[in-house]
Amino acid sequence: GSLSTQKLAEKLSILNERGHGVLIRMNYIKKSCADVKTKPSFLTDKSHESAVKHINKKFPNIDFRGNIVSSPASSCLCDHVYELLNTIDACQCFFNITVNFDFTKNYLDLITTYTSVIILLSRIDEKKALVGMYNCAHEMTNGSSDPSYRRLGQMFLEYEHPWKKLTEEFGPHTRSVTAALLSLKIIYPRRNLPVEQWRSAQLLSLLSAPAAMLDPACSDTMSCEFLPMEVMERWIIFGFLLCHGTLNTNQASLELWKMGLQSGFFFTLTRDEVINIHKVSEDLFDSFKGYSKRVADIRECREYVLTNSGALHKERRQYLRGAMKELFAVLEDEPGLLGPKALFVFMALSFSRDEVLWLVRHSENMPKIKMPEDFIDNQMAELLFYMEKFRNLIRKYKHVIQRYHVQYLAQFDALILNDTIQNMYVCPEEESILLSSFVSTLSALPVKNDDNDEFDFTALRLDWLRLQAYTSVNKAPLPIKDYPDLSKVMSMIQFHTQMVDSIEELLQETSEVSILCFFPRVFEKMFSQSSEEVNMKRYLLSFPSVCSQFSQCGHPLCPEEVSMEKRSLRLCVTFLEQLAKQTSSVLLELCAEQHKLCDELQPQRCAETISAARYRKQKKPLQKKGEAQKQKPGSESLRKDRAVITNMDKLHLMLTELCSSYSLCSDLVVFNHAVVPTEFLLSHLEKRLIEVIVRMARYNQTTQEIARPSDLLAGINAYTTNLHSLSSYINIDVTRLVKSVLLQQTHPQDSHGGETLTTLYTKWYLESLLRQASNSLIIHCPMMHCFVSHTTESELPFRAEEFSDVSELQSLAEVLGPYGLKFLSENLMWHITSQVSELKKMVMENMDTLVQMRNSFDKPEEMANLKKRLTGGENVLKRMTIIGVILSFRSMTQDCLKYETLSVFELASAAGLKCDIDPALVAAINSMKTDNTSLDEEYKLFCLLLVYIGVSLPLLALNQNSSYSQVHGGHNNNIHCLATAVNQLSAAMFTVQNKNIEQELKEFLLLASSTLLQLGQNVEKIESKNRESVYLLLHMIVEDSPFLSQDMLESCFPYVLLRNAYRECFPVALCPKDC
Repeated sequence: GSLSTQKLAEKLSILNERGHGVLIRMNYIKKSCADVKTKPSFLTDKSHESAVKHINKKFPNIDFRGNIVSSPASSCLCDHVYELLNTIDACQCFFNITVNFDFTKNYLDLITTYTSVIILLSRIDEKKALVGMYNCAHEMTNGSSDPSYRRLGQMFLEYEHPWKKLTEEFGPHTRSVTAALLSLKIIYPRRNLPVEQWRSAQLLSLLSAPAAMLDPACSDTMSCEFLPMEVMERWIIFGFLLCHGTLNTNQASLELWKMGLQSGFFFTLTRDEVINIHKVSEDLFDSFKGYSKRVADIRECREYVLTNSGALHKERRQYLRGAMKELFAVLEDEPGLLGPKALFVFMALSFSRDEVLWLVRHSENMPKIKMPEDFIDNQMAELLFYMEKFRNLIRKYKHVIQRYHVQYLAQFDALILNDTIQNMYVCPEEESILLSSFVSTLSALPVKNDDNDEFDFTALRLDWLRLQAYTSVNKAPLPIKDYPDLSKVMSMIQFHTQMVDSIEELLQETSEVSILCFFPRVFEKMFSQSSEEVNMKRYLLSFPSVCSQFSQCGHPLCPEEVSMEKRSLRLCVTFLEQLAKQTSSVLLELCAEQHKLCDELQPQRCAETISAARYRKQKKPLQKKGEAQKQKPGSESLRKDRAVITNMDKLHLMLTELCSSYSLCSDLVVFNHAVVPTEFLLSHLEKRLIEVIVRMARYNQTTQEIARPSDLLAGINAYTTNLHSLSSYINIDVTRLVKSVLLQQTHPQDSHGGETLTTLYTKWYLESLLRQASNSLIIHCPMMHCFVSHTTESELPFRAEEFSDVSELQSLAEVLGPYGLKFLSENLMWHITSQVSELKKMVMENMDTLVQMRNSFDKPEEMANLKKRLTGGENVLKRMTIIGVILSFRSMTQDCLKYETLSVFELASAAGLKCDIDPALVAAINSMKTDNTSLDEEYKLFCLLLVYIGVSLPLLALNQNSSYSQVHGGHNNNIHCLATAVNQLSAAMFTVQNKNIEQELKEFLLLASSTLLQLGQNVEKIESKNRESVYLLLHMIVEDSPFLSQDMLESCFPYVLLRNAYRECFPVALCPKDC
C-alpha cells in the first residue's frame, strides 16, 4: 500500500507504549507470584495443587475444567511487532539516528522492548498455570476457549529458550538493525568519553567561554545530546545479540559491540529486572559454532569492566558534581540564561541520571571485585540535590524559557526552515503540505506572547515523525538521507517546541530516577552513607524529594498496583525521620552545651571562687600541688589559635549543614500526599525536648532526689533560648514548639502518655517533703515562708528550705503553671479528704462521749471524767496537723501565682488570690457526701469533730516538741498548722452544710478556751511545760480566722495569759547559739 496507509510511525509509537505497559504488567505478575503475601490463593491452595501440576504437564493441551483469573496477554503484542518489523524490512527503510532520529529511536526501542517482554516472560515460573487456569475459567464461563489462548500457548513453547528463538526470528532483519545500530558509531563514543576529555573540553561549563555566554546552545543532533546511555547500550547489546552474524563480518559492528560490553555488567529490562550482559552473551555464543573469538572478546570485556568500570563512573560522578554546582550557580544568578543555555541543563540532568542509574543497578547486583569502594558513593546526595535544584529552577522560570523559544521559533526557526525548503530541488505534494504547515505554524506564533498563552506542538512533532517515516522508505520521492540540512533544522525545531510546551515531559525523560523506588535497599544505603559525611548533610533532603517522582512509575495497564505508594511514602517518611533525628540530636546537644555554660554561672557555682578569695585574704595555701586550677566561666571563648576547633564549633557547623538541607523545598507531594519536612523536625524536636526536660528534673524515687525548681527553670530557659536560634536557620515556628512542650509539662501526662514535670514534682512534694513534714522531720516556718529541715539524727537526702522557699516555689509555679498547680492542689485535696474520712470514723467511735462533752464543757469535774473515756485524741491532733501542713503548703504555692484578679470566685482562687473560703476544699469535702448519711448527720459529725479537736488541745502540752520557736515563727512539731487546718476545714465543712461558720467557730473557741484554761489548774510540771506554746496556738487560730476576732477570744480566754505566754516564748535576749 501507499506510505500513508502503512502508518509506520503511528504503529511504532503505539506498540512501544503498549510494550512498555506489558512489561510493567508482567513485572507486577512476577512479583505478585514470587511474594507469599500477594501470591494468588489458587496457586497456594492445596485443593488446586493437582490441577496446577496437570496444567504445567499437559500445557497447552489441557482437558481440564477449573476455576481462576488473570493472564499475561502478550501474544497479540508480539504478533503486531513481528508484522511491523516485516513491513519495515519489506519497505527497506533507511535508519540513521543523526538523520531521522525519532524514526530510528522508535525502531530500536521496539526491538529492545519486544526482546525485554520475551525475556521477562521466560522468568515468570507460573505463566503456564496462570494462562491455563484462566482459559479453563473462560471456557466454563463462555463455553469456549479464549481466542488467543492457542497462539499464546504455542508461543510459550516456542520461547522456552528465548534467545535461541529470538536470534532465529531476527535473522531476516539483520540489514535494518545493523544499519540503525551503526548510526550510533559517532553518537555513542562521543557520550562515552573518559573524564579527562570531559575536563579538557570543560563540558557543561558556561564560564569557559564568557564571550559566548549569550549564544544559543545548538547542535546538529540536538535530541542525541541527552539520549540516555543505558538506552543506547541496550540497543547495541540486544541488537547485536539478535543479529550476531554481523559481528563476524563487519569490523565497525564488532567495535561498537565491544564498546557496549565494556560499559558495565548489567542493564535494565524494566524496573528492578536486570540482565547480566556478559553471561547472557557468552551462554548464547557458546551454543554457536565459529564464535570462539566472540566468546574471548566477551571475557576480555568483562575483565576490562572489572578493572576499570567502577573507577571510570566514580570519576564521572565526581566531575558532574562540580560541573552541576557551577552551572546551577550561574543560572540561578542569571535565570535569563536558561533560554539560550537550556540544552546545557538537560544534558547535565541526563548525564547525571545516567550515572545514578548505573550505580543503582550495579550496587544491587554487586560483582565480586577487588575494589568494591568504586561501587560505593557517599556523596550521592549532592548529585541528587543538584538534579532536584535544576528541576525546581526550570519549573520556576518556565515562562522565561518559553518566551525565549517562542521568539526563537517565530523569528529564526521559521525563516531557516523556509529557506531550507526553498533550496530543495524536489518536494512531492504530500511532503510539501507537511513542510509548509510547519513553516506556517511557526510563523503564526505571537512574538510578544503573554505568560498565560497556551501552546501545543504535539501535532507538529507527530507530523515530523510521519514525514521521517515517509522519507525513509526505499525509493521515497523525497529521500531524507539526501537532505541532512532538513534533519538538522527540524531536530533543532523539535527541541525548541519541547521547550515551549513539553518542559515537564523533557524533565521526566532526562532526570527522573524513579527506578530507586524498586531498589529500596540501595536507596536507603545511599542515604546512610551520605549521612556519615558532614559536608553531605546539607544535601540530604534530596532523598525524600526524589520520592515525589515515584508516582510516575505506574501505567494504565496495571491499575491495581498499589504497593508503590506505600513503599514511596515509607521511604520518604524514613528519610525525613532520619534527617529530623540528626538535626534534633545536634540541636539538643548544642543546647546541652549551652546549659552547661549557663550552669557555671549559677550562684552556687561561685562558692569555690569566694572561698579562694577568702583564703587569699587570709594568706592561706589555696590548693595542693598537682591540682588543676578550675577555669572561670567565659574562658572557653578565648582562642589562642583560630585553627583550634571546639566541640561547639563542630556542632554549629553540623547544624548549619543540616538546616541548609531544608532549603531545597518547603513541601513534597508523594502520591497525592502532601509532606512537609519541617513538620517532621518539629515533631521530633517536641518528642526529644519533652524527654530532655523530664530528664533534667533528675527524679529518683528510691533516693528521694529531684532537681531544685530554680535549677530546672534555669535549664529550661537555657534550652529554649538556644532553640530560638533555630529560626535563623529554618523558617519554622520555634515559639509554637516551645509553648507546646511546656504546656504539656503542666498536665499529668504528655502527648505520648509519659510522665511530666507536673507528675514528678507533685509526687516528690507529696511523698518526700510533706510526708517528712507530717513526721516533724521538716518544720513549716511561717517566719521565712518555707519549710526547713529539723536537725535530727536521721539525716534527710535534701534540705527542705532549698525546695520550699519563695524563690523555689515561684520557679515551680512558673514551670508547672496554673494547670500544673491545679493538679498538685487536687492531689493535696485527695490527701486531706483521706484524713477527714479517718477523722469522721474516729468521731463516730467516740460520738456519745463527744456529745456529752459538748454539753458539759463548762463543768470541769464532769469533763475530767469524760476525757478519760475519750480515745485517740493524739491521733486526731496528728491528722489535723497533717491537714494543716498540706493546706499551708498549698497556700504557699498559690501565693506564687501572679495573675490578674478575676471576679469569679473559683478562678480567683486558682489565680493565686486568697479567699475566706477555699473553693477547692469545699469541692473536696462536698465530694465526700454519701447516700448513707443525711445532711443532719453530716452536720453533727462536723460539729463533734470540732469538739474532738478542742478537747484534745491540752494533750499538745504533753509533747516535748510542742515548744514554740521564735526563729521559725512556729512550733517544732508543726502544730501551728492546726490554726490553718481548723479555720479552713471548718469554713469548708459548714459551707457545704450551708451553716453559720462564725457561730460554729465561736462554739469551738469557747470549748477550746475552757479546756486550755484547765491546764492552769493542773500542777504537774510535765504537763504544763509547753502550756504557753499551746496558748499561742489558740491565739493563732483566732488571728488566722476571718470569722473570729480578738474580742471574741478575750471574752472567753484572759488576755493576761496570752501576754505571759508571749513573754515566755519570746525572751528579750536570744543567745547567738539560738540565732
